[in-house]
Amino acid sequence: MKSAVQLVVVGSSNTDLVLPCPRLPRPGETLLGGELARYPGGKGANQAVAAARAGARVDFVGGRGDDDFGAAAAAGLRAEGIGVRHFRVYPRAPSGVAVILLGGRERQNQIVVARSANDAITPAAIRAARAVLARADAVVAQLEIPLPAVQEAARLAKATGVPLILNPAPARALPASLYRLVDTLVPNEHEARLLSGQRDPARAARALRRRGCRRVVVTLGARGALVSDEKGERTWPAVRVRPVDTVGAGDCFTAWLAVGLAEGLDLDAATHRALRAAALAVTRAGAQPGMPWRSEVAP
Repeated sequence: MKSAVQLVVVGSSNTDLVLPCPRLPRPGETLLGGELARYPGGKGANQAVAAARAGARVDFVGGRGDDDFGAAAAAGLRAEGIGVRHFRVYPRAPSGVAVILLGGRERQNQIVVARSANDAITPAAIRAARAVLARADAVVAQLEIPLPAVQEAARLAKATGVPLILNPAPARALPASLYRLVDTLVPNEHEARLLSGQRDPARAARALRRRGCRRVVVTLGARGALVSDEKGERTWPAVRVRPVDTVGAGDCFTAWLAVGLAEGLDLDAATHRALRAAALAVTRAGAQPGMPWRSEVAP
């Protein structure tokens, strides 16, 4: 393999408090669950860890509180070899926490993310990381931090010719100007529907490409992923596995897709490899602990 590519991940860091349940509860319902577990998480930090284990050199740009959760999050990223110089401490804000319910045999999830230092990240904090953004082979971002910070990362990436891979989660209305700065948009099926107004994933992907992003990859859970680019739409099937924990599967996919594209793989090859990595991730507990290593996923 050639020398490792450089990725910058701009996004959130959380501590995941995970509770398994016999099924996901209905509104107003109380269920007795299993044993509470604590894992490092947050979409941004998850993607940073997945990219590092995929073989990339990674810098993380984000925010944390001056508390035990934040210190543990930074230590965990450093242990993965991830640069945390721009993982900024916001003393007046708590570190991020997500409460996650895992339901039934399929281990589907419901997630609620608390307000935290993730919400304090400003465009100025992104500009402070301009030098590492300019050196990157790709920039990866999500929507668990304020939209102005994501837009600033997109503008800086575009200005220096670095492709932006945007995972639009959690889904929210996006300005037209942001779509035009995105090289590859990676929503799941639900997010693609909310963003485009189209129920069919292929139509949703085409609608999103018409807004200006170059390529769209819609993740379809156990059905795989749909790819949309100038050649049209096609679907790659998922690897069949017995899931243990689906939290972080989309983050794993996004990170491996970004690493593949940065390494020069075409979109289909990068998608196929990302699906294999995500299939491994869901067979393990915990978002970051479950991320596979490069040696486990065929090159």
